[in-house]
Amino acid sequence: MKKRMRALVLLAVLPLAVSGAPDARITNEERSKALKWLEESRQEFLSAIEGVSEPQWKWKPAPERWSVGEVAEHIVIAEASQFANVQKAIRSAPNPAWEDQTKGKTERLEAVLAPRLGRVQAPEAIVPKGGMTLAQVRERFERQRVEMVTFARETDAPLKQYTIDNPFFGTLNAYHWLIYAPLHTMRHDKQIAEVKATAGYPK
Repeated sequence: MKKRMRALVLLAVLPLAVSGAPDARITNEERSKALKWLEESRQEFLSAIEGVSEPQWKWKPAPERWSVGEVAEHIVIAEASQFANVQKAIRSAPNPAWEDQTKGKTERLEAVLAPRLGRVQAPEAIVPKGGMTLAQVRERFERQRVEMVTFARETDAPLKQYTIDNPFFGTLNAYHWLIYAPLHTMRHDKQIAEVKATAGYPK
């Protein structure tokens, strides 16, 4: 009888424990923010490269600085890598410590990336080689974005429990990698504007 009572108590308490666990799925607000950033950064980037001539595309403010074309190439290569990390993360085992390890990271990404705060060296894998034309960049960018927007709109995966480390921000979850792409692009849209505003930029 006592064993049966203990079992009933355990069954009664168990749903409370489960219900108290954090939900790893993104909220409607988070989904809306991701889609908004994806659309805003898309329009901003396409506007930034629209009408750029070949001399403007290749012009560099200094030997060690990137041209408009190199910044644009970096953007499409980086977005491919960032979305690949989303997909890689959700194929991995859930991180039981995801909540503690990623706390506050959404706000940090938003505060640092888009406003272009701080300067860092890009990892070698996403350093541009200067070999893409404007048409190639636009086509690849649009193709990648269709896939990203579709995923952001439709996914119901518990994105927050899947994590991959970032060299600058430490542990990020799959949602963070999803929003990293548009925020990173907005960061470099500002860099394109800086190149265009530099004395000597071809007219």
